[in-house]
Amino acid sequence: MNSRIRVLIADDHAILRSGVRLLIEAESDMEVIGEAGDGVEAVELTRSLKPDVVVMDISMPEMSGIEATRAIKAELDQTNIVGLTMHSNDTYFFELLKAGAAGYVVKGGSPHELTDAIRAAARGEAYIHPTLASKLIQGFTERTDPHSGSSQSDGLTEREKEVVRLIADGLTSREIAEELVISPNTVERHRANTMSKLGMHNKAELVRYAVEQGLVSSN
Repeated sequence: MNSRIRVLIADDHAILRSGVRLLIEAESDMEVIGEAGDGVEAVELTRSLKPDVVVMDISMPEMSGIEATRAIKAELDQTNIVGLTMHSNDTYFFELLKAGAAGYVVKGGSPHELTDAIRAAARGEAYIHPTLASKLIQGFTERTDPHSGSSQSDGLTEREKEVVRLIADGLTSREIAEELVISPNTVERHRANTMSKLGMHNKAELVRYAVEQGLVSSN
């Protein structure tokens, strides 16, 4: 990365925005380029400032963080979203991921969780707190429409699904190669084939797919 990560903060509480700004600007590789007090302003400022990452509250006036995330990703896919919210239940987490967010951090968590999530999002990767991921996976089968057939019609081979699962678990290509006893080049080929079949462009999208399909390990 050639420069600092440019971050927009979207939250309807000015005091919280100030605290998040101080936290982010204490990091040498990040800078805050703007603040929004509601979802509509978040979309407008993202459109004009084009930040690398938006730290997005879920519960905001005018437009929710989920709606704002959906609008931003539809227009500016290169900007990644990290949800920062008081809600720790998996319903909000699942909805935010479906809207296109790359990460989800609970306001009661530790400060480094937010900065780690911002860095991951800036790299085009997903940040999923283990506790939230476990809750999401636990309730996955109850949410999945048995008539959707997505896991049967996605066209992926079993080996490609294995690679997706290990990517979502956070393993590198070399680690996946060792796990599956194949070469790193073969791992990259499976990754490329999978992304082509699914019409995806980055790791965050693969992780969301793995979560939605129940491929992520719950351990």
